[in-house]
Amino acid sequence: MLRQYIQAAMRQARYEILADDGSYYGEITGFDGVFANAAELETCRDQLEQVLEDWVFLSISERHSIPVLEGIDLTVKETA
Repeated sequence: MLRQYIQAAMRQARYEILADDGSYYGEITGFDGVFANAAELETCRDQLEQVLEDWVFLSISERHSIPVLEGIDLTVKETA
């Protein structure tokens, strides 16, 4: 399920080439603090995916709100 969630989020990633140095910047809307910057697009994608994965694990461990994507909800539910 986690792999599917990461893939769904990465499909929403947006990239741009920065004018000042020609590097690539990537981010995923709705995931505050999830961004990457690298000289090559593929490196930027790889870094963005790693940052996203770390963000998800941290959010789960800290019980922060996590966006539901394509019906996948990673929010930890309290049980009695």
